[in-house]
Amino acid sequence: MAFKVISPGLLTTVQDLGRPGYFHLGIPMSGAMDRFALRAANLLVGNDEGAAGLEAVFMGPQLEFEVDCTVAVTGADMPPRVDGQHVETWTAFKVKAGQTLTFDYLRGGARAYIAISGGIDTPPALGSRSTYAIGALGGYHGRALAVGDVVPLGQGGVVKDGRTLAPALRRLPGAPAELRVLPGLYWRLITEQAGRNFFDDEWKVAPEADRMGYRFRGGRPVEFEPREQPFGAGSDPSNIVDGCYSYGSIQVPGGSEPIVLHRDAVSGGGYFTLGAVISADMDLIGQLQPHTPVRFVRVDMEAALKARHDRAALLAKVRDALA
Repeated sequence: MAFKVISPGLLTTVQDLGRPGYFHLGIPMSGAMDRFALRAANLLVGNDEGAAGLEAVFMGPQLEFEVDCTVAVTGADMPPRVDGQHVETWTAFKVKAGQTLTFDYLRGGARAYIAISGGIDTPPALGSRSTYAIGALGGYHGRALAVGDVVPLGQGGVVKDGRTLAPALRRLPGAPAELRVLPGLYWRLITEQAGRNFFDDEWKVAPEADRMGYRFRGGRPVEFEPREQPFGAGSDPSNIVDGCYSYGSIQVPGGSEPIVLHRDAVSGGGYFTLGAVISADMDLIGQLQPHTPVRFVRVDMEAALKARHDRAALLAKVRDALA
């Protein structure tokens, strides 16, 4: 049981929920940039919500199926078609053996998630099928899909097509997008005015936005408090003696353009971090196109934990709706 890649789109990779437990060794979690969308797609087709699916960036692939199966597409608004016939996103639909799945042009968001009943059955690497292309780990031979690839599928159950997730249970960024930030250990290195500017300014997603990190432009440069250069650190005020980076950490190299570290980012380095985008908002970043306006919103730990609770409650509603 498999499907054949006729065209891979711009960048299509196998992703699940990632491989936790190896960050201290420099191996990132990887996994879906929008975990909520992948979970929802899997639930729509009757998979375990952590099953491996496809993450397609900006442009969908063209896939020819060798077996009957149920498919769901969530995340970005990238309308799917089966043998040219339009089918709905966030809805389970049937694809028969010999039919081809294609996609119209992107209308909104950045990453679509394609779940197939039975899940993608490539060999796991360190407990995950997620593609970490920089390390040639997981996925389909450690890389993005290419023309002619034949991707194996697991055994899927019987799922009724037409199951759909109501718009109220879908989660996509607003306009402008708001990303909540918890200031961190190195916040003390910047001036009070710089801290206010960071949250007051409107930023835009830069073209340099990928699975390692999202760069933002348009706000005022960060000013630093006077300091003596620490032994072992670079001469620029944004340099520190090497430190650990959490998922969602915000670097500002040279004090000019913030970079939010994402699923395939390194685990440490020599740049200070303002803090981190809270975990509940990291999925939203994966749906931001270049030039999208963004505002960073300061929150405290109590608000961050409440946001995490609210996100878990939304997932529980999705599970209930599709049970």
